[in-house]
Amino acid sequence: MGVMTTDARPRSAQRRYQLESGLGNLTAAERAERGKAARAEVPRESHAGFEVPAGRADPVALLEEQSAGRVPDLVPVRYGRMMVSPFTYFRGAALPMASDLAGTPVSGLAVQACGDAHLSNFGVFGSAERRLVFDVNDFDETLPGPWEWDVKRLAASLEIAGRDRGFAGKQRRAVVTATVASYRQAMRGFAPMTSLDVWYAHADVDQLQTQFDAQLKAQQRTVIARGRAMARTRDSMQALAKLTQIVDGRPRINSDPPLLVPVDELLPPGTARTALETGLAGLIAGYRSTLETDRRYLLDQFEFADMARKVVGVGSVGTRCWIVLMLGRDESDPLLLQVKEAQESVLSRFAGASEYANQGQRVVAGQRLMQASSDIFLGWQRTEAGLDGQPADYYVRQLRDWKLSLDIEAMAPSDMRLYGQLCGWTLARAHARSGDRIAIAAYLGASDVFDQAITRFAAAYADQNERDYQSLLAAVAAGRLTAAREL
Repeated sequence: MGVMTTDARPRSAQRRYQLESGLGNLTAAERAERGKAARAEVPRESHAGFEVPAGRADPVALLEEQSAGRVPDLVPVRYGRMMVSPFTYFRGAALPMASDLAGTPVSGLAVQACGDAHLSNFGVFGSAERRLVFDVNDFDETLPGPWEWDVKRLAASLEIAGRDRGFAGKQRRAVVTATVASYRQAMRGFAPMTSLDVWYAHADVDQLQTQFDAQLKAQQRTVIARGRAMARTRDSMQALAKLTQIVDGRPRINSDPPLLVPVDELLPPGTARTALETGLAGLIAGYRSTLETDRRYLLDQFEFADMARKVVGVGSVGTRCWIVLMLGRDESDPLLLQVKEAQESVLSRFAGASEYANQGQRVVAGQRLMQASSDIFLGWQRTEAGLDGQPADYYVRQLRDWKLSLDIEAMAPSDMRLYGQLCGWTLARAHARSGDRIAIAAYLGASDVFDQAITRFAAAYADQNERDYQSLLAAVAAGRLTAAREL
């Protein structure tokens, strides 16, 4: 099929995936035939269930391996967050699941995969046109790979979240099946569209509310209205008020170790702040070169004020992450950037190394390809020797730009079903931009065979996730891992 170095097989651990060029040389009928041929070779029913392979990698060992290159004093925070529940474990266990997915059936049709498409990695943010949009919002693991891997991680996350919420089995199955059906139906809807129409497609929050209004209860409408209003307050001014205080007439980032540590507290003894600012100016100049011309002009209107190391997320804890405070005309004109370390994708050992030498560029390229509208300050940089003397790749974006994640813990089954359907549509739209949407749609078909298969996979993998969660708890209890519980 021209997308990898070996033919498509139901089970194979090592392949190299790459995005296809030249799809325009094939007719729509030829592309549909590719999907049907893949279905004949890898039946949709083969995706059902999850069998633990012989010699399966120890999930705890994979987590230890992943933590080896992270900030040592933050790794216990990561394990502590993962210990809270099977759901929080799952959020941090992208590598163990990637290892498991590498042995599952795939059609051989490649897309730009998210790599970590669980339900908490979708959300609302502001587009460059100042519209609220819903999209995938985490791309740390993005890489060309099988579209099925993203669908399976999303489906499993919904099953696990449903268990965490105490939903009955029938309710969980309804959520997962509706989510996968939404993905399938959306891909079939994108298949006949023009490439430009697919590229311009997006999930505008105002339009979504109108579309789903008939399905919403009064309480759901109220929650959505509050969420929309809250999202518009989550900007640099709100972050400035929350994260800083005035010191000697200038805003400085607060200290709340180990979660938020100003750079002054991390500097080696005898290091002058002026030396830091000189070095940072060079790094900002390098990052600036990765932006479009108009964004460079906008960035030039801000000057460095302060920075701090910040702990974010679950799976990312321990990676080097900074927030940089910059000021425009005065203290009422702030810009807060998040500078986040980008390591190799968890998919890389199973789907092939990235074509980009800089992992930050890998993240940015994948994000721009999958998202309908990306942050205007999205760029990348590399440091040859940071404060800890270690080289690192980074990507840069705004810390807050109307960003809002939905409260999973407050969702009723009907809420999660609607949310899952939205995630399914969004993931299909992201995949349709980079993959052969016609072939994938032909593979999926008009029936619910694939939906039901993935629903069974999600339940089986949720069982495995619970066993892996218990392995993490046992490793901490035995002293193999050190975990820090947060109050």
